[in-house]
Amino acid sequence: MCNRGMKPHKAIRLKGYDYSRAGAYFVTICTHNKECLFGNVVDGNLALNDFGRMVDSEWSKTADIRKNVILDKYVVMPNHFHGIVLIIDNDDNGKARLATTKCNVSMKMEFGKPKPGSLPVIVGAFKSAVTKQINLVRNTPGKEVWQHNYYEHIVRNPDELDRIREYVVTNPLRWQMDKENPDGIPDEEEKKFWEDFS
Repeated sequence: MCNRGMKPHKAIRLKGYDYSRAGAYFVTICTHNKECLFGNVVDGNLALNDFGRMVDSEWSKTADIRKNVILDKYVVMPNHFHGIVLIIDNDDNGKARLATTKCNVSMKMEFGKPKPGSLPVIVGAFKSAVTKQINLVRNTPGKEVWQHNYYEHIVRNPDELDRIREYVVTNPLRWQMDKENPDGIPDEEEKKFWEDFS
């Protein structure tokens, strides 16, 4: 999640969980300093600019270049991105399943070397590709586009998946109440959603 104040880094991933496992994952990635870089929301309608269209295009390529990924609902917002990623088990006829959260500590990777095909690798490659494209266009090599970390939630059941899909699809309509909107005032529904999925 995006945070307004700088807080010490803490582990936000489920300790010992193999993020390359087949399952559904909800991700939120915020821009650096919550800069509204990707467009605007006007009367509940999303108006992406060129940078926002780059984000959309790059995310769409994610499943094309990764055979273990199916993209579900997603939205590019002015200063953040929400998406649902389905990682499939290619040994199981390409079927996506909801994840269990059983941890297998023996599956830990060596520090600094994420497992190929895992959620951190997928998100990292996406962020890197978008950053490179945007910085090329604005002639700002090395400038940060995204916050360093990102929020993820392992989707555990069909009801959660449906609730998250609804949140993603209706996010532009609720921009004024969105906690990531620098000028927004989160309502009780927004607060409850993030309490339930934090």
